[in-house]
Amino acid sequence: MKQGGSTPQRLEATVYGLVQGVGFRYATVRRAAELGGLTGYVRNTPDGAVEVVAEGDPERLRSLERWLERGPGVVRRVEARYLAATGRLQSFGVAY
Repeated sequence: MKQGGSTPQRLEATVYGLVQGVGFRYATVRRAAELGGLTGYVRNTPDGAVEVVAEGDPERLRSLERWLERGPGVVRRVEARYLAATGRLQSFGVAY
């Protein structure tokens, strides 16, 4: 399951700021589709943040992380970590 010749990774990111109620989740789904080859989900958290979990090519994940830092709304900070991909995610969408 290699993409672009590199081992797939998993990005787990939490986006803090004014990021709920501004179309952040749907814009993230669109951005993931534009990057191509990513699977995962985006969802609101009870504390007002947005959680993003994505798997795929490491370079595409880094591009997604950079986009999250300036996404819709007012992004205050992004906490991100990279792990080994699980391969269990089938598509990219909004989770509830």
